Amino acid sequence: MLVREEAVREFDELEAFVRHLRLERGLSEQTIRAYTTDVRGLLDHATRMGRPGASGIDIGVLRSWLAKLTSTGKARTTVARRAASARVFTAFCARRGSLPTDPGLKLATPKAHRLLPAVLSQAQAAAMLEPEEQLDVEELSPADVVDRLRDDAVLEVLYATGIRVGELVGLDVDDIDGARHVVRVLGKGNKERTVPLGIPAIKAVQRWQRSGRPMIATSESGPALFLGARGGRLDQRAVRRTVHARIAAVPGAPDLGPHGLRHSAATHLLEGGADLRTVQEILGHATLATTQVYTHVSVERLRATYDRAHPRA
Repeated sequence: MLVREEAVREFDELEAFVRHLRLERGLSEQTIRAYTTDVRGLLDHATRMGRPGASGIDIGVLRSWLAKLTSTGKARTTVARRAASARVFTAFCARRGSLPTDPGLKLATPKAHRLLPAVLSQAQAAAMLEPEEQLDVEELSPADVVDRLRDDAVLEVLYATGIRVGELVGLDVDDIDGARHVVRVLGKGNKERTVPLGIPAIKAVQRWQRSGRPMIATSESGPALFLGARGGRLDQRAVRRTVHARIAAVPGAPDLGPHGLRHSAATHLLEGGADLRTVQEILGHATLATTQVYTHVSVERLRATYDRAHPRA
């Protein structure tokens, strides 16, 4: 009976935490799932130590949990992320009264090694967006024409704006302002921002809206800008397949997905003279520290070019 009561209490605590993340912090469902998975693992570990429920979590349980993750071969980045999830949970429990104090304040974990993201060169990005195989409507089936028009527009928008794939598939027709060359984006935490959109991207979107979207739009399409084959809102997985396929056709390019295009866009902006604050606003980063990784990318690329080009490097 006691075990059942503890299980019910643990479920209630986790449900309250999820509501807090969703309603008070406004996090995305993907982020909430990650937090929930991490915290559930922590609670399971506490139960195995004979300390069930949030009330059983102390600094010893936290350290034991992280040590177990490390001993089973989890990457340092994974351990650091789960430690961050635990801190958010214990802080919530302390405010709620489930814990007398917040043990997460005493938790010290090594910083995760931040690997520099792979990016396209500017020449590779141009090759991806302007493939040798040009669109010839006379040689392609109507379905192929629709796919090509949509894929061209998707790639142009991703690279031009650096937006996340989830933000891209969430775009509606009215979010594109062709006259002002901007796009309205709903980002993490339901925060809205306006991002510049270059002329090639505007033209690609207009071609899609004029000659592609009407061919597959249905009564169920609603205002969605990018549509899948059945007329519904385009799925993120389809975007990832498109990005991987188009980049794979570029000689020497690294294997990247949509997030790689985001990295590439940010890096190329900085290489072109944009300041960090501007890039932060475009990408929708909450803090400048997140954006600063791209300065390291640019410096590494500059050093590599110098080493190749300078006779006395």
